[in-house]
Amino acid sequence: MSENSQKKNFFQDVYEVVKLIPKGRVTSYGAIASYLGSKGSARMVGWALIASHPMTQIPAHRVVNRIGMLTGSQHFDAPNAMQERLEQDGVKVENNQIVDFEKLFWDPAKELM
Repeated sequence: MSENSQKKNFFQDVYEVVKLIPKGRVTSYGAIASYLGSKGSARMVGWALIASHPMTQIPAHRVVNRIGMLTGSQHFDAPNAMQERLEQDGVKVENNQIVDFEKLFWDPAKELM
């Protein structure tokens, strides 16, 4: 299997997990990577989500860094788009960080067993 084919499959796997994040919940790049058996590939999850922006069915705004910061916000179509989408989901954001992150955290390894 070629490297591009492997990357495409990983990206598709990321998208399938992200589609399962419930409205009002968030997860992290690392949690998705770990769930997919690629612990240490959080950055690649981020790349997959950047590539997903034209795909409106992928709720990329629900994925943040390990401490709840909106580190991917610069990749959205407007400076506040990620925060606005999270707030539409009922997630409170202050100073570019999820309020009650631990309470809202959705861990695919636990939720998708």
